[in-house]
Amino acid sequence: MTRASSSNNPESHFDLEIERTFRRRLQSRGQDLPIIFEESIGDTNIATMGDPNPNEAQQRTMSYYARPNLEGTQSSIVRPTIANNNFEIKSSIIQMVQQSVTFDGLPDEDPNQHLSNFLEICDTFKINGVTDDAIRLRLFPFSLRSKAKQWLGSLPRGSITTWAEMAEKFMTKYFPPAKTAKLRTDISSFMQIDSETLYDTWERFKELLRRCPHHALPTWQQVQIFYNGINFQTRQMIDAAAGGTLNNKTPEAAQELFEEMAMNAYQWNVPRARPSKPVGLYEVDMTANLALQLERLSK
Repeated sequence: MTRASSSNNPESHFDLEIERTFRRRLQSRGQDLPIIFEESIGDTNIATMGDPNPNEAQQRTMSYYARPNLEGTQSSIVRPTIANNNFEIKSSIIQMVQQSVTFDGLPDEDPNQHLSNFLEICDTFKINGVTDDAIRLRLFPFSLRSKAKQWLGSLPRGSITTWAEMAEKFMTKYFPPAKTAKLRTDISSFMQIDSETLYDTWERFKELLRRCPHHALPTWQQVQIFYNGINFQTRQMIDAAAGGTLNNKTPEAAQELFEEMAMNAYQWNVPRARPSKPVGLYEVDMTANLALQLERLSK
């Protein structure tokens, strides 16, 4: 009866869960079925939406690669965000930087002095809610010109995020080890120039020290270099002012003595006016006067 009933009802042979039935029968026979990871319809749609045409890169023409884009125009400086919507650097400040504090990247320029002058202007104004880094990083590009401006633009985009990083990269570029070595050599071989006053000599020596702030010379060695570099007359004058010899002074006291004597020489270095010649008198050349005397003796 069961067979007849089954033959009369064809739908009874249709298994709605045929896959599950198939697995169950295989397991009952001791056979393993490999696990198959099926990709859902949702994942397929997402992958298709991400790359609708994977061969698009292969189909690009030469004009696509010759087309200019904005990727290379982004700045190397990441300027800090400012919550204050009313933030503004006055145009007068920008003009002041462009006119009085500029750096072209030439070999004879002083990067230390440039940073000092730039920070001096930045410290003249403050804006509520705005950090010093935000102001300095926005203003510094206006202080660069020519090759220095090109150098800043050649740095990787977004590679500078703080003022400390900006100053370090700037000094590394324009104050290389070779320049440091040359300035240290100029300091150690310092000599007073002929006809140079004590004031000019001392100021020139201090300028060499200032141009190389990382010279690493202790005070006693600075005093020794300057003292050995001056001429005999200047050394005698300094020894007399020191009470006989400079060796009895401490390095700090010796520097103070140099400063006092140089300033005193500068303050009293007033050129004297020549006295006017009396009317009717003429200056006689010494050679002509000597020739006249010899002529008289020969008579």
